[in-house]
Amino acid sequence: QVQLVESGGRLVQAGGSLRLSCAASGRSFSGDAMGWFRRTPGKEREFVATISRSGGDTYYADSVRGRFTISRDNAKNTVYLQMNSLKPEDTAIYYCAADSSVTQLRVGLRADYWGQGTRVTVSS
Repeated sequence: QVQLVESGGRLVQAGGSLRLSCAASGRSFSGDAMGWFRRTPGKEREFVATISRSGGDTYYADSVRGRFTISRDNAKNTVYLQMNSLKPEDTAIYYCAADSSVTQLRVGLRADYWGQGTRVTVSS
């Protein structure tokens, strides 16, 4: 069974840091772009960051650029999101995703595979 499983979400103080992980299984995702998205109740799914199959190209939403860093370890079939200088506005369920097209991830907010999400809560 193909799965993406996020972990690392928790309650943190504003200004703090977290590192989220997304472990993939069932197939290799080395040929796919991967990304992170987030959603809060009553809001649409929001793009956070994407990373190319090799890890050489990254793209970030304006709201997180300079604070978040996406990375991947293809040998471990895992993608990460380092989150620094967290703000209460970052509170959300964070999802990882994979798709053959980075454009579908970043622009279309669509993916071939989605994780179940991990909750991040940032207190003020």
